[in-house]
Amino acid sequence: MNAITLIVTVCAVLSPTTCEETYLTYSGGTSLRQCAMGAPPYIAQWIGAHPKWNVVSWRCEYPHSKDKAHAAGAASAG
Repeated sequence: MNAITLIVTVCAVLSPTTCEETYLTYSGGTSLRQCAMGAPPYIAQWIGAHPKWNVVSWRCEYPHSKDKAHAAGAASAG
């Protein structure tokens, strides 16, 4: 089973404009759709361990999918 990256955007409770992305490994399914639908329990567990943060959004991606897109863009831009 391939792991999928669950990218969670979180903002500080005491400073809502201070936001960052957190990368979690999701292994509960094989598709991005399964990840998106199954993510809430993973996110709830993360929130329980990090109470100073609020989750504002999340998305699922295959690992290194952005790396391949950047490499292809750099090769075609030259």
